[in-house]
Amino acid sequence: MKRKNSSPVKVVEYRDESGQEFSGITRKTITVDGRYRYIRKNPLWHLLSFLCYRVIMTPFAYLYCKLKFRYRVVGREALKKADKKGYFVYSNHTLMAGDAFFPSLVSFPKKVRVIVNADNLSVRATKWFIECCGALPLPTGLSGMRHFLEAVEHHAKKGCAIQVYPEAHIWPYYTGIRPFSTGGFVYPVRTGSPVFTSTVTYQQKGSRKTPAVTIYVDGPFYPTAGLPERKQAEELRDKTLAVMRKRAENSTYEVIRYVKAEIEEESKT
Repeated sequence: MKRKNSSPVKVVEYRDESGQEFSGITRKTITVDGRYRYIRKNPLWHLLSFLCYRVIMTPFAYLYCKLKFRYRVVGREALKKADKKGYFVYSNHTLMAGDAFFPSLVSFPKKVRVIVNADNLSVRATKWFIECCGALPLPTGLSGMRHFLEAVEHHAKKGCAIQVYPEAHIWPYYTGIRPFSTGGFVYPVRTGSPVFTSTVTYQQKGSRKTPAVTIYVDGPFYPTAGLPERKQAEELRDKTLAVMRKRAENSTYEVIRYVKAEIEEESKT
């Protein structure tokens, strides 16, 4: 779909679609290893988590996203096909606060667990609040991987929605879909959970510089039973990538245009 604005506010050059981060935030990443507690059993923790998630974060997320982005969700009814089962939602990673808030709004009233990089918990003052709101940090060491996978399976079986950002790095307001690795698609294969996509697109709203957001929900998707685990993960990756790239064509407004940098060839001697 042709973009309406021909002169974006900012042009950014990139070299690596999969490895570059443009959020502008740098933090000292905490260690998440075998000692990290992914599953909490303390009733007081669950009460605190309920208050943070339902009483504080969810209402604030709704007001923030509605006022800033005039957001709307198309196709939310598809999530009802999962019934009471847990499911996985894969989204493009193009906002900071928005990507923290949209999952709880899209999957409401389900509790959402968001798989995040460990650096999201690196600020001590907000670490506990982010954990209470459902963050599942990726382990920084192999010793934490078993507990992480157990937690993902635990929450999926309890009927939670698990939010995944397969692009891994934030590209603010990017209107395309970057390549996905297969790693993040192993989770639904192992748990037998349905997969949905939640594609954020951008449109111009009057004279506002901040674009409006339309989120498209598609699914459920399942891999072909009987294939090896890696093949099933690849199949899910290919299905979600194709759907999200098609939905991304509904973006009609660019705030930032990302242009691949030209790599100068070395002088031949």
